[in-house]
Amino acid sequence: MKNGTENKRKRGYAAWIRGLAVWAAVGTGMLLSGCGMMDKPLQKYDAQYLDYFDTITSITVYAEDEKQWKEYEAEIRDTLQRCHRLFDIYNEYEGMNNIKTVNDHAGMGPVEVDADLVGLLKFSEELCDTTDGRMNVAMGSVLSIWHDYRTSGMDDPDSAEIPDMTELQAAAEHTDIHQMELDEQNHTVFLPDPQMRLDVGAVAKGYTAQLLCDDLRERGVTSALISLGGNVQTIGRRGDGKPWRVGVQNPDIQSSTPYLHAVELEDLALVTSGVYQRYYVVDDVRYHHIINPETLMPWWEYQSVTILCKDGRAADALSTAVFNMELEEGMALIESLEDTEAFWVMPDGSEVSSSGFDQYIKD
Repeated sequence: MKNGTENKRKRGYAAWIRGLAVWAAVGTGMLLSGCGMMDKPLQKYDAQYLDYFDTITSITVYAEDEKQWKEYEAEIRDTLQRCHRLFDIYNEYEGMNNIKTVNDHAGMGPVEVDADLVGLLKFSEELCDTTDGRMNVAMGSVLSIWHDYRTSGMDDPDSAEIPDMTELQAAAEHTDIHQMELDEQNHTVFLPDPQMRLDVGAVAKGYTAQLLCDDLRERGVTSALISLGGNVQTIGRRGDGKPWRVGVQNPDIQSSTPYLHAVELEDLALVTSGVYQRYYVVDDVRYHHIINPETLMPWWEYQSVTILCKDGRAADALSTAVFNMELEEGMALIESLEDTEAFWVMPDGSEVSSSGFDQYIKD
């Protein structure tokens, strides 16, 4: 069991584009090298997609030849498109019941959905319990209010406002995830509360990245890296036999140093949640998108929280949950979980890490 030691390091920061919390060095030439030799020569193939989850997805896969790569790439595209539509809370798609369908039928009756959607919701319910409600996909009624105010404020900054607490508290009365009824055998979801809404933004990309890795492994892939909007997950090592190297983004977007550290990954996921990703400004105060379920307001204890673990689903969900915890509580949770590490950037720029995180740093 980990000893709970906290390692603090102070570093200066500099300017960088806002966007992804973590940039894997796929196709950038920053950290990755070319292909190597295994039992059979493998070639490195890269792809980038802009059509899914409103973000950039970068993929690197080592395959025997272009024919094999095209087979993998078709599977990747299919999974990305299917999950993008399945977990969408805003749009409907012909021939598919998705999160929006479930929300639209709240209080009306069960909705039959894809098994992967049931799996995501089951996993989310378990993580909600593990994190004492800090990661709750049933917060949709509250998050939708913040989304509307944020969108309006970004469109018209001079008229930007924050939601009234009374409005938020009323919506929070409809966020009990344990009221959600899942039927795993029949693949149905039912929200008995007509005002409950699901929002799976805190886990959807990590869940999808995990599905992609699982699918590629089943097809025989032994070396790959996926960066889905900064949710990074790896299969094995690079084609040259070295671990994948990934940069943890500096949350200070005014800094000239874009990355705080380079970490080495092998069959691991790395996900960051930060205050710099999506926000708007009201009266010179920045309001980011990570809403604390207890205060119903953005949480300002950290600039960012990074999670490293084997499961991409858990890494994504925990990055939000731990962001919404006091440091002592978050540290205790991380130290209680096997093969899980965390890295915090504090408001003053100082750094805190769990007992095993530093072993992955290779600056």
